Order: sequence, then C-alpha cells, then structure tokens
Amino acid sequence: MEPMQQNPSRSGSLAYALLTDLYQITMAQGYWENGKADEEACFHMFFRDNPFKGGFAIACGAAQLAEMIDGFSFSDDDIAYLASLDAPGGGALFDRDFLSYLRSMRLSVDVDAAREGTVVFPMEPIVRVTGPILQCQLLETALLCCMNFQTLIATKAARVCLAAQAPVAEFGLRRAQGAGGSLWASRAAVVGGCASTSNVMAGKMFGLPVSGTHAHSWVMAFDDELEAFRAYAKSFPTNCVLLVDTYDVKRGIDNAITVGLEMRARGERLAGIRIDSGDLAWLARYARERLDRAGLSDCGIVLSNDLDEYTIKSIREQGAQVMSWGVGTKLATAYDQPSLGGVYKLSATRACGSSAWEARLKVSEQSSKLTLPGVLDVRRYRFADGRLAGDMVFDVSEPVDERETIIDPADALRRKELGGLPYETLLRPLARCGVSVLSDEDRCAVAARDRTAAGLAHLDESQKRFLNPHSYPVGLEAGLWHRRAAMATALRGVRTPLA
Repeated sequence: MEPMQQNPSRSGSLAYALLTDLYQITMAQGYWENGKADEEACFHMFFRDNPFKGGFAIACGAAQLAEMIDGFSFSDDDIAYLASLDAPGGGALFDRDFLSYLRSMRLSVDVDAAREGTVVFPMEPIVRVTGPILQCQLLETALLCCMNFQTLIATKAARVCLAAQAPVAEFGLRRAQGAGGSLWASRAAVVGGCASTSNVMAGKMFGLPVSGTHAHSWVMAFDDELEAFRAYAKSFPTNCVLLVDTYDVKRGIDNAITVGLEMRARGERLAGIRIDSGDLAWLARYARERLDRAGLSDCGIVLSNDLDEYTIKSIREQGAQVMSWGVGTKLATAYDQPSLGGVYKLSATRACGSSAWEARLKVSEQSSKLTLPGVLDVRRYRFADGRLAGDMVFDVSEPVDERETIIDPADALRRKELGGLPYETLLRPLARCGVSVLSDEDRCAVAARDRTAAGLAHLDESQKRFLNPHSYPVGLEAGLWHRRAAMATALRGVRTPLA
C-alpha cells in the first residue's frame, strides 16, 4: 500500500522552525553575531543504550524528518512572536536584524540517515547533519523529537511482534500522548512490524492498513448478546470478529458459535472471536476447543487487554493458539520506557572555504558521555549467509584500519576483526542542500516494515531475546578509537587506558 501524500507539516498545521528549545535560537543569534553562522559543522544523532533492556532498536522517524526539512522556515508570525520575547534582564531578547536573517534563511544542510526499519545499536550514528552550524543547531530539537519517539515505538512494536508470531493490530490511539503522538506512534508501530492500526487518520495520512470491528457498547446497545452478534454479522459478513466477553465469556463463545454456524449456512464465515478480559491463556484454549468441536476450526481467536511482549510470550508458552493480537496502551505509549534518550552532538567543524574537517569531542565528567569525533558513518558487515557480523563506526575522511578492526567504545579489551567480510554503509541521503531526496519507497511505512523483518531475521536469536540479550558487536574503527583516546587525553590531561 503506497502512502498518501498528506501529513501535518505539509498541510501547514505544524511550524517546525519553532518546534525547538529556546536555547537553539539564542545560540543561533550568537553564531550570527560572532561571524560563525556559515562555518560548517557536522552533528550526529545516536543513543547510548538499547531501549527496553533489549538487544537492538529499529530506526524510525526519517520520513517525518524529511518533511521537517522541506517545511522548515520562519513565517512572519514566527518572527513576530520571537520579536515579542523579552530578555530576563530587560529589553528584547532577539536582535531585529538577526530576526530578519531568520525570516529569509533557507536550509542548505545535507542530511544522511539510516533507512526506516533498519536494525540499529547504541553508539552508532543513525542521522548525520552537515552544513552551516547555525542551521544544524536549529534542527536539533525537532530532529530528536522525530527520531527519538518513533524509534522507541518501532522498537517496542518489533519486540511485541517477535513475541506474537502472528499479526498484531496496534490500537493505542485513545491512550496515546495526544493526537500528534498517536499519529506518529501508529506509523512507527507498522514500521516495527504491526500488521495494521485502528487509527483511521494515520491510515489515511500514511497509507497504513487499518483494522477493527466492534466494542462492548455494540453488544450493550441490543437487548441480548445473540441479537447483537447476529446484527453485526448481517452488517459485516466479510469482516466479522465478535467480542465475546461483554457479559460472560463462555456464554459469549456459545453465542458466537451459533452465529458462526448460521453464517456458514449462508455461505459466509465467522472470521474470529475476540477476548478482552480474564485469563487469556486459559480462555483461548477453552475457546479453541469449543470452536473446533462445533466444526468452526477456521474461526480464529483474537486476544487483547493491556498486552505487551512479556504477556504475549507467556500466553503462547501456555499453549494458546491465537490468530492475531490487539496491542494498545503498552505499545503506543512505550509504557515501560518513556524515552529513547537519543542525543545530537557536534563532532566536527571546518572554516568556510576549507576542505579539511577538524574533529570535535565532548569529554564531560562521565566516561559514558564521551562523544565520537569526526564525520562518521557505519559499515555493517555480514557473514556469507547474510547474518549480521558486526558494525564499524568510522570517519569517512580518514583511512580504515587494514584489518578492519572494531574496538568497543566502552571497553578497549573487546575487539573484533571484520576484514574480508562484505559490508554496506548504513547512512543514506535524506536531504541535499536543504531539500529532501527520499524516494517514495523510503517514505513508505509498509516498505520499512519489510526491512525490519529482514533485518531481524539476520540478527542472531541470542540478540533478540528479552531477558539478558547477548550484545551485538558495535565498535569504533581502530584508528578512530585511538584518535578519540588521544583527544580525550589532551582535553582532560588524564591518560586514557590503552591510548
């Protein structure tokens, strides 16, 4: 299904230029006043830990990021608002000439990003932005807003779908963090592997498959449950899944069987029953036995009710045969981890007219917050059978170690040689000179879902387990590791181990 070319930013409802933290704009004025507005910079977005204590993440958010790039400009109303802001010490916060500069500014940055649906890991860049430092700075907050949330939801969806081993419908709209959050959550859930969403607006905007039948209120609106089931089967003979737990699940199953047999006599089929409360594992086994005994072996069972990957795994391990799953709150809200924690860090600068980049490094007071210097990309190596072998973070402007050795950025004793294995680079063009260049395929959530499935299929099972997953090998190219160690030593005056 191809995505429809409609979205909030292109309809003008979201002013991306003001979707930012105030200090991005104050820094931009500082760059402008100090003659640094056109100095070139390179920033990278990455995260430090896998979400949900898992072994991987699924990149998502690039499609919205491309829309943000295309729609990024300061309107007259934006400028008027900024002009109205006062500085805490008195007077206008922003210089009028600077605001005029912003009004006429058009992005000229280049952006490269991992394709949506790509399996990604901590400490490797999933977005790279190069261009005038003032522009790169202004993009930070909105970029992180796009990538952090959607990568988090796509990862949660991937975990749920791995546990389910059957189609999953996302229906978290009513519990999501507002209308905007719900829309992008629904799209990200499909990127992560969900078969459909209940969110009709997201379906229209992003070309997502939509699904749904009826709620308890349908049953309660009739004098009795059997009458309600018969009425629904009459109205939707080709989309009939009956919710059987409004009053009593066992009686509901019996009533559904009655309607299913009546439908069969008419040449129709009861597609399934849905159970939304109680001991789902036990009730699913009971329902399967009753349906099979009645000759309705082609009627599937749908389970819902505050499910997540752990509950689904437990239900399946107890022998439940489930046609599909409905997952809402704990998927659309990333219930057990509210944020990915992705960051956007300056890694290199160069003067106007220069071809040479100067690496930049943030050392900080915590070794875990040591950043990566240079203009970076990621090589993904594979074994002959396509399985993922390891990822190398490298500086595109520096030669690569001939053995293609990777060194764990947090543990210098963990090293691996990847030389001789085939590889591809992960970062692909998303925008050039301030204009998005994503293809229709790269904007399509359903195509990204296929990439997610392919990527996870090539990831070792030990790295996909939910409890204490084995860590996937990601490391810095040996030369990059040593350059970073030397920079850290020089900046802090403290010797780095094995530097």
